Amino acid sequence: MLSSFEAEILARFQFAFTVSFHIIFPAFSIGLASFLAVLNAAWLYTGNTTYRVVFDYWKKIFAVAFGMGVVSGIVMSYQFGTNWSEYADKTGPVLGPLMAYEVLSAFFLEAGFLGIMLFGREKVGNGLHMFATAMVAGGTLMSATWILSVNSWMQTPAGYSMNEVGQFVPEDWWAIIFNPSFPYRLVHMVLAAYLTTAFVVAGVAGWHLLKDRDNKATRKMFSMAMWMALIVTPLQIGAGDMHGINTLEHQPTKIMAMEGHFDSHPDGAPLILFGIPNQAEKRVDYAIEVPKLSSLILKHDLNAPLDGLDTVPDEEEPPVAIVFYSFRVMVGIGFAMLGIGLWGGIQRWRGRLYDTTWLHRAAVVMGPMGFVAVLAGWITTEVGRQPYTVYGLLRTSESLGPVAAPAVAASLIAFIIVYFFVFGAGTFYILRMMSKNPASPRLGLRDGPIRTAGITPVQQTHEAHPAE
Repeated sequence: MLSSFEAEILARFQFAFTVSFHIIFPAFSIGLASFLAVLNAAWLYTGNTTYRVVFDYWKKIFAVAFGMGVVSGIVMSYQFGTNWSEYADKTGPVLGPLMAYEVLSAFFLEAGFLGIMLFGREKVGNGLHMFATAMVAGGTLMSATWILSVNSWMQTPAGYSMNEVGQFVPEDWWAIIFNPSFPYRLVHMVLAAYLTTAFVVAGVAGWHLLKDRDNKATRKMFSMAMWMALIVTPLQIGAGDMHGINTLEHQPTKIMAMEGHFDSHPDGAPLILFGIPNQAEKRVDYAIEVPKLSSLILKHDLNAPLDGLDTVPDEEEPPVAIVFYSFRVMVGIGFAMLGIGLWGGIQRWRGRLYDTTWLHRAAVVMGPMGFVAVLAGWITTEVGRQPYTVYGLLRTSESLGPVAAPAVAASLIAFIIVYFFVFGAGTFYILRMMSKNPASPRLGLRDGPIRTAGITPVQQTHEAHPAE
């Protein structure tokens, strides 16, 4: 059935499928690594063993999530050389070094200190262990920095020239790395990762609070997560607003699709809250809108003119419906997060943070919503860039390698089967670890590295965990 599609559609779907699986793990590990660094520092500073218990609980979950993120990321790089070899050839002089910097300066930093963070406290002491934990957190942030610089350059290319064979070649590395959309995209994504992690922690804590409200570790987890929701969500909404204004300047067609503006509005554009985009007829059916609010949000002026897709050739339009709906999913979840944060703040002020059952239930429901928002945001960004891989310069159809549709279809089917089996099992294992009490001595992951062949095991398994 899949072989009936064009190779370009299949290759795009394959990359979208693999990156969708991949993006949820870095979004989680970026926030969780920083959370672990804060927990470890808090334990060292205060001596409160509750921080240590929570740290030991989440470090094991981090180890599994980190491994799944690494494995899922490797697959995407191979697709640059197979399905998208023309893209790799044309952009390689610019983007190749940035990807290499990510591996050398960020991924190696994470991987090099990960073992010490997980297993080395008793070997290296608390000081060096704290340093290793901070390096893992810093490595995840640095990795995000390089990858987002690459993606931002594709959205707002700068600092390049074209050589005689049609390749992008670097002229100004500062302009390439710090391209016009990079600062906004970096802040927006990092805050999204922090909120994603905060709501996972809140969801897990809420689940355990429903069963035991007196567990100190669970209460600490829930309290810290609610502080993050209360403080960071408004910052994220502000960062998203600034990112939207930047996108209007550099990628106006994407904003037109996000807003559902098929027509230009010279006297102020409405904010379409919901509707059904009809790209064939160039309108939004059953639109529910607020007059002039889009102009106020994007240009801070009720009467500011906004261009619509009527100013853009049909072949330059992105798929409006996908961008329109994904943007609203992301924004809707963002305001739901704000509501949970405010609710938690009110209950904290009333002294009932740990006693409000409906808040705990809401936290459980919102636990995975950060991942949904990240995926919706990614879809908005990447589909809104179409029909280009490098915005305005390199079309997606020109980026495809010489691949046949049946070959891409076969590999896509293989990816779907393997991914759902492998990552489904991994996700199930993480959820099983999360379901256990934070005070559990073991969550299914050993507290030390597995012994290699040829080393005689020490007979201390039952001594270390006599309760087992």
